[in-house]
Amino acid sequence: MTGGQSLNERTQDKGEFFHLEDRASDHPFIEKVWRCHTDRGDTFLSVAANSFEMVLTRLRGKSFLTLRGPETAATPLDCPAEGQWVGIRFKPGIFMPRFLPGSLCDHNDVTLPPATGQSFWLNGSALEYPSFDNAEPLVKRLAKLGILSRDPIVEDTLLRRPRELSLRSAQRHFLRSTGVTYATFRQIERARYATILLREGVPILDVVSRLGYFDQAHLTRSLRRFIGEAPAKIMQRRRQLSFLYKTEFPPIVDSRT
Repeated sequence: MTGGQSLNERTQDKGEFFHLEDRASDHPFIEKVWRCHTDRGDTFLSVAANSFEMVLTRLRGKSFLTLRGPETAATPLDCPAEGQWVGIRFKPGIFMPRFLPGSLCDHNDVTLPPATGQSFWLNGSALEYPSFDNAEPLVKRLAKLGILSRDPIVEDTLLRRPRELSLRSAQRHFLRSTGVTYATFRQIERARYATILLREGVPILDVVSRLGYFDQAHLTRSLRRFIGEAPAKIMQRRRQLSFLYKTEFPPIVDSRT
């Protein structure tokens, strides 16, 4: 297995009808590699996310690879039965100049044409589909071909590193490379982080205080927009949510966002 992760370092979240597993990677472009399969079809809440990712779908004897961009609001989606998926979720600031994250935003996905049953076409090259245990070679080749790019200003902005760049220029870089504004990025990450804390049993008012929300009403509005449920519902864990994990860039408390 690539990425330097042993089996016991993987995390697994078994829900009602789809089963999700993810792992870390030692490739500097990759945030997570994940896979999922379904026992039956059902509806789930696709929660807001800042990520750009590539997703391989295997369903009803067919395979295809899709590029997905950020999601700026929670959306109920239907998930088919007996499907299998492998996803490569990229770190903030990793993007494809030909398919900018903003153009893929909010389910404007792009499905790449298949070359064979085990490969797809991208920028005139036939590339082998990734697997859960072997996603890094594809990313390395995409970077070598110049299909994947990295904007270091995004990471500098998130970590608040000083940089000789005007605020407007930094904001323009951030929006182009992630598909969302800095303020939206932080709001989404904070809502996702709040959801994880609530599902771990952290009291609502403690989440409000810890993450810098004005009050419980402020937290509730944010979670309804980005997660699709109020705090009490999230704590009950009755509805299946899409991919959630603690991010590499935990939210910086900022009462302005």
